[in-house]
Amino acid sequence: VWLSLYSFASCGPAFWEFESYNSLRNVEDLLLANVAIIRKPNETMRLIVTVFVGAVIGFLIGVSFPTVSFTKLNFTSSLIPTIDLTYSENSNSGLSTQTFLHHAWSSVTGQNTSSTSQAGNLNDTSKIWVATNPRGAERLPPGIVESESDFFLRRLWGKPSEDLTFKPKYLVTFTVGYSMKRNIDAAVKKFSENFTIMLFHYDGRTTEWDEFEWSKRAIHVSASKQTKWWYAKRFLHPDVVAAYDYIFIWDEDLGVENFDAEEYIKLVRKHGLEISQPGLEPNKGLTWQMTKRRGDLEVHKETEEKPGWCTDPHLPPCAAYDQLSISILMYHANTCVNDLVHGWGLDFSLRKCVEPAHEKIGVVDAQWIVHQSVPSLGNQGKTQDGKAPWEGVRERCRKEWTMFQDRMTNAEKKYYRDLGIEPPNSTAR
Repeated sequence: VWLSLYSFASCGPAFWEFESYNSLRNVEDLLLANVAIIRKPNETMRLIVTVFVGAVIGFLIGVSFPTVSFTKLNFTSSLIPTIDLTYSENSNSGLSTQTFLHHAWSSVTGQNTSSTSQAGNLNDTSKIWVATNPRGAERLPPGIVESESDFFLRRLWGKPSEDLTFKPKYLVTFTVGYSMKRNIDAAVKKFSENFTIMLFHYDGRTTEWDEFEWSKRAIHVSASKQTKWWYAKRFLHPDVVAAYDYIFIWDEDLGVENFDAEEYIKLVRKHGLEISQPGLEPNKGLTWQMTKRRGDLEVHKETEEKPGWCTDPHLPPCAAYDQLSISILMYHANTCVNDLVHGWGLDFSLRKCVEPAHEKIGVVDAQWIVHQSVPSLGNQGKTQDGKAPWEGVRERCRKEWTMFQDRMTNAEKKYYRDLGIEPPNSTAR
């Protein structure tokens, strides 16, 4: 646009000559004007061509750029080296002028600010930018990034390198109330020093447990009226428990007279189980035949149920099923289960985390326990509409199970449809 204006301005005298031509009032003036024009025919044509070319070029340049306000242009220090915009702060917003202008220019050009910043970091070899680092840690050198942690306790004195003379290989957690302290004390004594002990307190009472010597070395987490899977989702994240080969996630009402944790681990490894549980001594509280202890086997991976209960002999509850009150997970299986955690009914979804599930999920009969079925957590509920506290807890469990089934069904359908595949029958129910 500027170029075309300049071209017109430079040709001003020629236009005035034509205006004078139109203003002539007599023949003499007309003749004189014609003579003046004829004397310089080449010059006049050159001016006309110059005007036309200038207009065309100006138009083409003008349409090649978006309409930009001068206030949005980013005059960085590379163009105006005498001005240091980095330290020119906007007192109202707290943003530097350079940052403001950069964002303004990005909004005009449609440029993504974060990608521009990333590109700048990649081009500037003096700055660290590692795109494969966890989100938010791209500016750290890879050697300093630790994606995993553990529950190993450290000292507050001495050399850090001398803190851990021994590292436990396994983790066992109990969700407890103080009223079950004797039961938990007996259970903990079945686990060797190879196990880190962790207690989840749903009743808020933690310090009282220090009457037991092992409690002083255990890890205590307290949150009122929460279930073990609430704790597991938040405190047994795969990156935190990565140091452990197996994770035991147990209830508080288990009789362990016939159980030895180290022997149990040996059998699990021998039979290739990634998700497992001890066999349950038959009693009136037994729900599924799959969990029932068999006296003639070390391990079983399938069973027979009532007619019509199993649509497939390799599917729950006839196979690929464990009771979550006494689950034992290998580390990588826990990585998957962590995304499934929701509460009641999770037992039926464990098979999604190993393949083939009917071979890698099983019950260890040679190491068995008794499920006492003490409704201690149920009593943490609230009396409502004439219902006992435990009834409200059970009703909530059913609702959460239904919600989870719906979520899984919808997620599976969306996955297949995004691939352009007709969804098969849902496996959530």
